[in-house]
Amino acid sequence: MNLIFENIIFLSSEIILVLTAVVLLMVGAFKKKNNAKIVVYFSFIVLILLSIMEMLVPWSSVTIFNNSIIQNGYTRFVKIMIYFSSSFAIILSSRWLMKYDDKAFEYPILILFSVLGMSLMVSANDLITLYLAIELQSLPLYVLASFKRNNTESSEAGVKYFVLGALSSSLFLFGASIVYGFSSSVEFGEIYQSLQASEINTALIIGLVFVLSGLIFKISAVPFHMWTPDVYQGSATPVTAFFATAPKLAALCMLINILFGPLSGMSDSWYQIIFFVSMASIALGTFSAIRQTNIKRLLAYSSIAHMGFALIGLLSFPNLDGIQSLLLYMLIYLVTTLGVFSCIISLEITEGESITKIDDFSGISKNYPFTAFTMAMFMFSYAGIPPLGGFFAKYLIFRSAIDNGLIFLSVFGLVLSVVGAFYYIRIVKLMYFDEPKTIVKKSFSKGLSFTNTICLIFIISFIFIITIAPITELTETAAISLAN
Repeated sequence: MNLIFENIIFLSSEIILVLTAVVLLMVGAFKKKNNAKIVVYFSFIVLILLSIMEMLVPWSSVTIFNNSIIQNGYTRFVKIMIYFSSSFAIILSSRWLMKYDDKAFEYPILILFSVLGMSLMVSANDLITLYLAIELQSLPLYVLASFKRNNTESSEAGVKYFVLGALSSSLFLFGASIVYGFSSSVEFGEIYQSLQASEINTALIIGLVFVLSGLIFKISAVPFHMWTPDVYQGSATPVTAFFATAPKLAALCMLINILFGPLSGMSDSWYQIIFFVSMASIALGTFSAIRQTNIKRLLAYSSIAHMGFALIGLLSFPNLDGIQSLLLYMLIYLVTTLGVFSCIISLEITEGESITKIDDFSGISKNYPFTAFTMAMFMFSYAGIPPLGGFFAKYLIFRSAIDNGLIFLSVFGLVLSVVGAFYYIRIVKLMYFDEPKTIVKKSFSKGLSFTNTICLIFIISFIFIITIAPITELTETAAISLAN
């Protein structure tokens, strides 16, 4: 009984998420008025409280439920970022949801269930738990992609995401079954010991390739990126904001868990794959974004390139400085992305519909100078221009790569960062130097303004924040606990 109680205590965040989602489902079903508004704000508060709770609990390493779940400094830090980014993604969508359907209370509940899956993904310590967590995270996302029921593009996005997502899950499951067949275990520690004691053969490498294929799809890196632009464009803009943040973080950190854990004995095999995926993602994302005319498609290709930059941190194996740089990179990427979408959602062509074309940004500085300024800062941060947060993100990633002898990859990434700056600065040029081509209205929302302001302060003053806040120490603790 004491063991079960201890297990429940260590899994308290996930249990609170389940209870919150179920209770809010009942509230939404039985309350007739303002049910969506109540569910949205209560979900936001719960996620913020959970992220604070994760900061305060001890970050010691412990395995629970017969070693199927692990909690340590790494999982705690990642879950803090997941909860924070998801809470702001919910608050970003509040005004849009009220305009679209003020009774659609299921929207934030779907996000809560997806967040539950993400939380279990990064904490999974065996293949079965990991697979179930992936599915729990993915199924609500398929529904969210097609949430605009009367919109053809949204329905198409949902179907594409579902079909390709099911394919990626099948690839992962097939690869996991091969790994299990050769290691005779699904538990990560036992898989590591089994692979250390035996020779790496062709069949195991095939299993590794299938596992990586399934996981690379989740972070929308090349060559499994094809779903990203269509799903980003077809989904409602607030839904795209959620897709671009927490799910990518959870999938990338799950990939770190796998490669630095049970499959670390196969580093010679997966290292080459990650190297290729990183270079290809940076190149394809950068050059494809240049010719985009839709802002959400541009951000989709931009996210592919950013995942390529983040994967450079994985190539520091077995050193952990790259992981610390990767975590900081993802933190800055999440904040910048939330800020960008807060600007996009606040600018409307018609009532309840955000701008979609890049040319729609033309001349908005004349009517909405603060929105133009914040959007410019976020674009400069994406481009890696000092002294904004995005500059330090890329600096830390490139420094870890150079320290680990990856000179060519660092130069390659640096050159393409300069190329990528073109389409970010182009948006700034449109806002400040072009004449307005369409009538754009500013929607005022406390949630949008709050998110925009918080993200702007973080990006502009990042160099000061890391000196007074223990962010560096937290990422270092998280990286060290990954090795333990």
